[in-house]
Amino acid sequence: MKPRCEWCSNDPIYIDYHDYEWGVSLHDERRLFEMLILEGVQAGLSWITVLKKRPAYRELFHHFDVKKVAAMSDEELEEILLNPAIIRNRLKVYSARRNAIAVLKLIEECGSLDHYFWSWVDHSPIVNHWKNLSEIPAVTPLAETISKDLKKRGLNFVGPTIIYAYMQSIGMVDDHVESCFVRAKER
Repeated sequence: MKPRCEWCSNDPIYIDYHDYEWGVSLHDERRLFEMLILEGVQAGLSWITVLKKRPAYRELFHHFDVKKVAAMSDEELEEILLNPAIIRNRLKVYSARRNAIAVLKLIEECGSLDHYFWSWVDHSPIVNHWKNLSEIPAVTPLAETISKDLKKRGLNFVGPTIIYAYMQSIGMVDDHVESCFVRAKER
């Protein structure tokens, strides 16, 4: 068995996420928006719960096409709330549309989600060198700064803990522990 970060369970979905997504630089606009929405959905829940429901989210939220999500009607969102394949939290479901509208304005101002997020780290990932899981912070000053900026722009479910998790999920931060086999992979 390959040595992985301690948070990674034996679930094949989690293993795949850990091995091929978490900490890997992501620059695709649709996927950046998807991860922003899904990290917000995760608030108060385990990430594996969200990963298992990700296919349904993709289907119900137009594969995270930001323009289509921004245009979703109350009726569509109410119908989504009836679907047990997702996390049926009204605030989180409606947040997807609210955040999509705010993201469209952000893109208009900054050019792209990719440029907006990656400019915070000079377009190069922060690579940390942690020995074990207990060293990895839940929040950093940079995550707090980005969170405040996103909130000023009208987004919600973007608190500093969510934003730090987002930064890890899109590879802005690589927090794989030193003993993890992914750390040794060429990226």
